[in-house]
Amino acid sequence: MTKIVKLHRGLDIRLAGVAKKEKIAIKSGNVYALQPDDFEGVKPKVVVKEGDKVKAGDALFVNKAYPEVKFASPVSGTVTLIERGERRKVLSVQVEADAKQEYVDFGKKDVSKLSADDVKASLLEAGLFGYINQLPYAISTNPTTAPKAIFVSALRDMPLAGDFEFEVKGQEADFQTGLEALSKIAKVYVGVGKDSQLVPVNVNVPVEYVVFSGKCPAGNVGVQVNHLDPVNKGEVVWTVDPTAVLFFGRLFNTGKVNLTRTLALAGSEVENPAYFDALVGSQVILNELVKADKTLRIIAGNPLTGKPQTGATVVVGAHCSEITVIPEGDHADEIFGWIMPRFKQFSVSRSYFSWLFPKKDGYVLDARVKGGERHMIMSGEYDKVLPMDIYGEFLIKAIIAQDIDKMEALGIYEVSPEDFALAEFVDSSKLELQKIVREGLNMLRKENE
Repeated sequence: MTKIVKLHRGLDIRLAGVAKKEKIAIKSGNVYALQPDDFEGVKPKVVVKEGDKVKAGDALFVNKAYPEVKFASPVSGTVTLIERGERRKVLSVQVEADAKQEYVDFGKKDVSKLSADDVKASLLEAGLFGYINQLPYAISTNPTTAPKAIFVSALRDMPLAGDFEFEVKGQEADFQTGLEALSKIAKVYVGVGKDSQLVPVNVNVPVEYVVFSGKCPAGNVGVQVNHLDPVNKGEVVWTVDPTAVLFFGRLFNTGKVNLTRTLALAGSEVENPAYFDALVGSQVILNELVKADKTLRIIAGNPLTGKPQTGATVVVGAHCSEITVIPEGDHADEIFGWIMPRFKQFSVSRSYFSWLFPKKDGYVLDARVKGGERHMIMSGEYDKVLPMDIYGEFLIKAIIAQDIDKMEALGIYEVSPEDFALAEFVDSSKLELQKIVREGLNMLRKENE
């Protein structure tokens, strides 16, 4: 029987522009950009030069600390640019795709006959191992870690997030192969929603499917780890995006690196919210797909955790499952301000009369913060949306104070920045909680190295 975990804290933000479960064609450029910043904690060392010819699956850069961890090119073609920023930081490695694609052949493999070392070696050789993350620190892991468990959250419930169950249709065999490969290394937990169709009739013994019932952020892998197998000091768990599991499965089933993923194009300012297929590194052109009557905030990712973009061309990140478009908010003219009843605006408090319609869908929220940063108020508001056995407000204060002992005692080893996305949304102090958590994790990692 499938285990069920019921969560009683959280918050569902029902925004307008949810992607319809249909696929559309979308314009993209012929240049693909693999971005090291998509792999948190990796210090890249570029192993190609401008003008080099590469095949899909060839390494573009490696992790300087662990050179065996390669990062594969999504396409075959010519390296046209190694983009660098301040202090020569590598921002992207760009490849102009060939008209006819060529792939490195890594050979099909029968996963049932592989050992844990064989699986690791295959992922390292093909440049896919870096897609595996870990807790603590919420970073890309390395081959020396020995996870006590591996977690895959196939439940995406952030506002406007893409539905993985739609993405995986027709690719179930690759998903199962990827899970079976990971199960050779450690026990695998797969988190799903209560109406999931992913749970197979004959469940592979090393893979445990767990239903998470509750509001967002039930789909956050950190929340699932907290409820199933919390991370203590000295322990490591691996976390894998479900699309990366598809990448792994395709590698073993076909012998080739195929970094195609299905993304949701969503948001109130999208003309036709739907899904589209794209390779990691694709430069997606949105000009004709979004409304042009106001200033837009285009986000690679969902509105709470995604990265704001500076133009209408968005690079598909390694872990990006949606592109969302919302109003910037500079057009807003709210007469009489807060004293208006605001039936059509969302609020977590009862400041607006919209609380009378708790199941209303289709709110249009813009990118305004609506207030400035102020002193932290210990009101318990984080705890209402954080379904984890930690004291969120006290942890944030410990990070700000750079008190490592308290950070450890308050559970920093089992959190990632995205776990505080909803707390940041409801925070009356307007603090950048995800940024604070990331700084705390980086501080702790540096201290323990």
